[in-house]
Amino acid sequence: MARRNRMPPWHEHVRLANGRDLLIRPIRPEDAGPMQAAFTLLEPDEIRQRFLHPMKELSRQQAEQLTRPDPRRDFALVAAEPLPPGEALVGAVARISIHDDGREAEFAILVSHYINGMGLGRHLMRRLVRWAKGRKVQRVYGHVLESNLPMQALAASLGFRREATPEAGLVRVVLDLPPPKPKAASLPSLPSETDGAKT
Repeated sequence: MARRNRMPPWHEHVRLANGRDLLIRPIRPEDAGPMQAAFTLLEPDEIRQRFLHPMKELSRQQAEQLTRPDPRRDFALVAAEPLPPGEALVGAVARISIHDDGREAEFAILVSHYINGMGLGRHLMRRLVRWAKGRKVQRVYGHVLESNLPMQALAASLGFRREATPEAGLVRVVLDLPPPKPKAASLPSLPSETDGAKT
């Protein structure tokens, strides 16, 4: 996957290994309709891996909730066709939400099977972690089905550790983020030889 051109913050063009061009950008309210349309193209196992339970459709209300993240605590990216929001087909969604305590944030990623296996999930995960670091989050985690071995392998390759959960069939992957480095205090300037000298 190659990147090209400089874009506004959190916007970037990428070219996948199959030659397809995508635009990664923050999710927009206009994406609700295309997300509903893309949902019908997903396989049942893809839906279960993302939502952790079967779903027959993505309702308008659910789509609007997904496309209107709270800027104070949520961040969501889509990988879509390089067309205006509302017209572009959405092929992947990555979302992270900070808890009320400000210390932990939960992520979720869905990459369509049409563009899966080309490094896009890794790329999106790194963007979510980068955003979390900027918000001084201490821990990023996600719940993954035990059967979703590719997602578990991806998380492990990025430094996530695996934890057991009380819920059968689920595992929790956790990444502890290093605390932000304190800014180095500037040293006071030394007086010059002429400072305080009488003229």
